[in-house]
Amino acid sequence: MSRQEVMSQYAAALKQGRKAYKEALVRGRYPYPQVLDEIISDSMVAGQTELGVIEIPIGQIVGTKTAGRRSAFSADFLPLLDPDTEFAGKWMALCEAHLGDEGIRDPIRCYEYFGRFYVQEGNKRVSVLRSYGAPTIPAYVIRMIPVWTEDPGVAAYYEFMQSFPKTKLYRTRFTRAGSFVKLQKALGYEPDHVWTEDERRRFAAGCTYFQDPFLKLGGGELPITTADAMLVWLKVYSFDDLISLPPAELLKSVKAVWADIKALSEPIAVRTDAPEAKEEHLLDRIFKPKQLSRLRVAFISDQLPEQSDWARAHDLGREYLETVLEDRVETETFYGVRPGEEAEAAMEKAIENGAQLLFAITPPLIGACRKTAAKHPEVRILNCSVSMPYAGVRTYYSRIYEAKYIAGAIAGALSRNGRIGYVASNPIFGVPASINAFALGAQLTNPRAEITLRWSCVEEDAMDALAWEGVSLISNRDIPTPDRVREPWGLCRIEDGKFHSLASPYWHWGNVYTNLIRSVLSGGWEALAAPEGQAVNYWWGLDSRAVDILLGDDLPAGVRRLAGILRRGIIDGSIQPFPEAAPEKILHMDTLLDCVHGSIPKYEELLPMARPIARLQGVYREAIPPEKEDPIL
Repeated sequence: MSRQEVMSQYAAALKQGRKAYKEALVRGRYPYPQVLDEIISDSMVAGQTELGVIEIPIGQIVGTKTAGRRSAFSADFLPLLDPDTEFAGKWMALCEAHLGDEGIRDPIRCYEYFGRFYVQEGNKRVSVLRSYGAPTIPAYVIRMIPVWTEDPGVAAYYEFMQSFPKTKLYRTRFTRAGSFVKLQKALGYEPDHVWTEDERRRFAAGCTYFQDPFLKLGGGELPITTADAMLVWLKVYSFDDLISLPPAELLKSVKAVWADIKALSEPIAVRTDAPEAKEEHLLDRIFKPKQLSRLRVAFISDQLPEQSDWARAHDLGREYLETVLEDRVETETFYGVRPGEEAEAAMEKAIENGAQLLFAITPPLIGACRKTAAKHPEVRILNCSVSMPYAGVRTYYSRIYEAKYIAGAIAGALSRNGRIGYVASNPIFGVPASINAFALGAQLTNPRAEITLRWSCVEEDAMDALAWEGVSLISNRDIPTPDRVREPWGLCRIEDGKFHSLASPYWHWGNVYTNLIRSVLSGGWEALAAPEGQAVNYWWGLDSRAVDILLGDDLPAGVRRLAGILRRGIIDGSIQPFPEAAPEKILHMDTLLDCVHGSIPKYEELLPMARPIARLQGVYREAIPPEKEDPIL
């Protein structure tokens, strides 16, 4: 290599380094490499371990061990000093060695902390190789182990340390705990699979290939790793797709899931206020050109209405939608389709038939929803579930805990001894909030009230078990719709060995669908979105008529009036079961009040039929290793 070529390489690297330096200053960022000794103290480190010589990603080298020479480099280790300096001369000598027969052979020496590397020896070697776009560099690594805390970032790093012996790769570092087992599943491996050398090389090559479109789309500005983004991509595509796609097609596929990748760094936006459901007049349609005159909507379910109360409730909601908006909505149903390829095919058929909006009414269909959303960004897709971190698929559910609060107040008012039973369904998002809201309602009218909790997902005869214990007032499963009253639903009293229903919360999916469709028809789909591309969860309650409570004919008049007062108070906002808690905190509640005698069951305690929903929507779903048939969340 000629001296002129070496000098040209330094000049190009210097230009890039100074540009990066100026941009950092403009954005208010530190313009030099970070210094590990200035970042951590002894109290932050639990210990250290020597990993020996391994290949590390150059992109994860962010600083130096000590402060010496840091002003010679930009934050990304490109040079800043003039070409006539001693530093530049040594840099160019290394450049000659890199491109000559000798090459840069000696590994650098660095410290690793939270998956980032800080160079102790070999700064200029890093700089030269970075200027040529080298993806990795050999390094002797000393890992600094952070002190354990409950911080999610620390938990994710500790999981990385546990997985590292299986992969020997820093490319598998994630920012969220539970991600590595999902990666193993996405690659077709068992959770404890130890990677071979060929598997390591194949994954490293794929990660490098994926990183290019990730950075082109702005991934470097997101507080996530390339592995985080690639895992989102692998929930829709396969690793074989990654290896085989041409660069332009790979970029297109990453763009298709980019909203979901960005959503990783944002909390899920929980929307509690439904759009006002009002009739639209002819003049509204004339002066709002973005309005749709008619909408074709498809409903997809893995259950049949004649076999599932849940599916029947949603189908009644579909019929209600057609009745209210008969001149503006046409619906089509695909019921009884299995999650996976069959559901994907049903969604494709619906779109082929002209569907502009899809409602998938059960959580197991989320995988099919995501794949369809990536292929058809022009189609609006919603899944009936909660806390799904995907901006490309919106989710919807109802705040049934509000009606549970009223039911609890009724139970407290009617209880003679303060002992009340509660049969919970599954340990999923929203259920602990319903239990606690019921308990708070009971204590509102009866300060001595104590709730005995049992779970139908653990024992099939939970209701009878409470009755055998002498509990005579029990909150059982809610009625799915107000026309489906059969005992023992809702709050029941046991008299003469028989169950008598007193009151029950219920879901009104017809109002949910009508509100959503009216908003879409009036051009309000974007108004229902969240800012900054966040994932959106519509979580509507009594004020939106998404839920309500049905009162039994035998309920005492005074208790009936009390229920009406509470209902009106919750609707107008003057009464709140959890007055100081944000919606996100209520939705993700995972603890129970002291007056509730019982606990949230562990996954291993659940009946086999209850485990799939816990994997999808369970309050501890991130701690459950995925199985081959599960979608990767």
